[in-house]
Amino acid sequence: MKTSLEVTAEPTPQDLAFLSGSLSAFNDADVGASGRKPVAVFARDEHGAVVAGISGYTAWGWLYVQWLWVDEKLRGRRIAAGMLDAAEQEAVARGCHGAWIDTFSPTAEKVYERQGYKPFGELPDFPIGRRRVFLQKKLP
Repeated sequence: MKTSLEVTAEPTPQDLAFLSGSLSAFNDADVGASGRKPVAVFARDEHGAVVAGISGYTAWGWLYVQWLWVDEKLRGRRIAAGMLDAAEQEAVARGCHGAWIDTFSPTAEKVYERQGYKPFGELPDFPIGRRRVFLQKKLP
């Protein structure tokens, strides 16, 4: 089979779906079905607008928090802690035994550590002058 490489900043949704499906099928055959399921937690104001939120997924017994954001006006009120608690409770209900998250914000790192997350790895200079920290937590 002859192949060629294509580098693109604009992959098609079909190509991304094919890649995702192919890797998922390989992983399922290799280690078993992931049971991947999205999870999100939102904080809304009195008008229903999102003022904070978490988005991630559960798979293979783990909760991965991909995005966590709190409106600047609401920071310092433990909203992130409440959302993490809610996501972790949902993960436990789904049979998860651990959670992980990553950040390059020193402030967010402290928030996660107060929630019981422990660093397990880092990438220096991600971005330059910072470090990306990976944290995990054992769930009950």
